[in-house]
Amino acid sequence: MRPRVPSQLARLSAAVTVTLLAAGCGSASSTTSTTASGIPPQLLREARPIGIGPRFQPGVSGPVLGTCRRSLGSREGVHVELFAANRVVIIPAGIGTLPPRRYSAGRISSARCYGDAVTLEPTGLVLVRAGVRLDVAALFHSWGQRLSSSRIASFTASPGTQVAIFVGGRPWHGDPGSVPLTRHAEIVLEVGPHVPPHPSYTFPPGT
Repeated sequence: MRPRVPSQLARLSAAVTVTLLAAGCGSASSTTSTTASGIPPQLLREARPIGIGPRFQPGVSGPVLGTCRRSLGSREGVHVELFAANRVVIIPAGIGTLPPRRYSAGRISSARCYGDAVTLEPTGLVLVRAGVRLDVAALFHSWGQRLSSSRIASFTASPGTQVAIFVGGRPWHGDPGSVPLTRHAEIVLEVGPHVPPHPSYTFPPGT
């Protein structure tokens, strides 16, 4: 992956924040009233800043899942959000791809090949190859990060608590890794203070 200087990362973090607030994480339950910033109060309650440092922005170190094909092919979009210590944990671009990679405005525009689950941008949008069944555990494996009922990446739940999981805004009572990556699912995983989960996501056309 091409190294990122701090100024580039700051611009990327700002862009991700704008995307999460203004477009991607649009809640179906948002009210029509807005704050002085023009953002509905419901979205502001659901929003959190991006965490600073490598723990909140871990890189990709896992394997490509399935056959790594030169063409991206038909894909189904799934949105996954992670929160720890009341901050956003970034799911990076590059999961499920092999270098060399080319970037445009923080998004991967091309890679040597693409596996069954890929991320092309750091917004939580996961693109799953059509017809392939995967779960959140598979995504974390390809990312190279740990996931259990008490852990998300390098963040561990406090004693007596567990990772909270929401699918479509509703609690999921199974193992975090067992959540299926189904088309247009909105999946939220949390460690730490509760963050009101988004029930929906505005997916790009064609996914």
